[in-house]
Amino acid sequence: MFEKLSFIEERFEELEGKISDPNVIADQNLWRKLCKEHSDIAPIVEKYKEYKLVNQNIEEAKEILSTSSDKDLKEMASMELDESKERILEIENEIKILLLPKDENDDKNVIMEIRGGAGGDEAALFAGDLLRMYSMYAETMRWKVEMLSSNPTDIGGYKEVSFAINGQGAYSRLKFESGVHRVQRIPSTESGGRIHTSTVTVAVLPEVEDVEIEINPNDLRIDVFRAGGPGGQCVNTTDSAVRITHIPTGIVVSCQDEKSQLKNKEKGMKILRSRVYDLALQQQNEKISSERKSQVGTGDRSERIRTYNFPQGRVTDHRIGLTLHRLDGVLNGDLNEIIDALITADQSEKLKMSEE
Repeated sequence: MFEKLSFIEERFEELEGKISDPNVIADQNLWRKLCKEHSDIAPIVEKYKEYKLVNQNIEEAKEILSTSSDKDLKEMASMELDESKERILEIENEIKILLLPKDENDDKNVIMEIRGGAGGDEAALFAGDLLRMYSMYAETMRWKVEMLSSNPTDIGGYKEVSFAINGQGAYSRLKFESGVHRVQRIPSTESGGRIHTSTVTVAVLPEVEDVEIEINPNDLRIDVFRAGGPGGQCVNTTDSAVRITHIPTGIVVSCQDEKSQLKNKEKGMKILRSRVYDLALQQQNEKISSERKSQVGTGDRSERIRTYNFPQGRVTDHRIGLTLHRLDGVLNGDLNEIIDALITADQSEKLKMSEE
């Protein structure tokens, strides 16, 4: 590990020289690439420098203990030695985590798709609650939310809704939200006061550019139609809505939120690219043996990952056994405690696998 750290430190110093070189700066594509590499390994180098400093403190404390006759000085050195030994173990673990292979999609924006599942109108209402939750979380992270496509219901909520979240590291924070979210509460339409259980499916897709995935225009069938509102209400008298079918995969995307056919097509293609890319990722992951997968993973779409229980005011994430008794806060976008716990669990699992 330390040979690798020395190499990374040397590379970091080399990059510092290159990104300030006028010849490199003149080549903007190369300069951006080197700047990204520099920023990616900076935390590792910083942690390695801290490791060397603490290790130096240990050696100095040991020398004082073996050579000094000053009682007070030796007592201070003994305390310093104990603290440094404890810290060096923490730093080694932190370095191991930093050296874990990074998900190439972590820095990307995301496209989130929320669909009502079992529970009819109540599931659609909860889909709207989750849209609000993620939008509020994005606001706290200073990310931008862009609506892409929606299918609202008459009583509020959504049969399905797609939206983009644009911001640094959005995928790294939200990728564990994929899966089935279960809600337990008394619907407003329930006169007997019975608790109903409904489900909503969340998909988190990394947003991809044209250059990252090639879609042959000949593989697309594009249909246009008139946009409609809830209950079949006509909201547009022109054929502005767009339905795009990717023939090789059978993936179908519809967009009708914009009045412009061109804008609906642009948004539809953004969703389509991410779905095709995500399908390729899933197929790739299926080839990896199950024992090499993280226990947290990025979420099987059919897996029940979380329950929101309104009568008890609790949220439980079933993958890591985490229960929080502050449902209102979570639904208002306070998700960091859950997300941090999921990331920590994923890192721990990957560390175990790397040590096998």
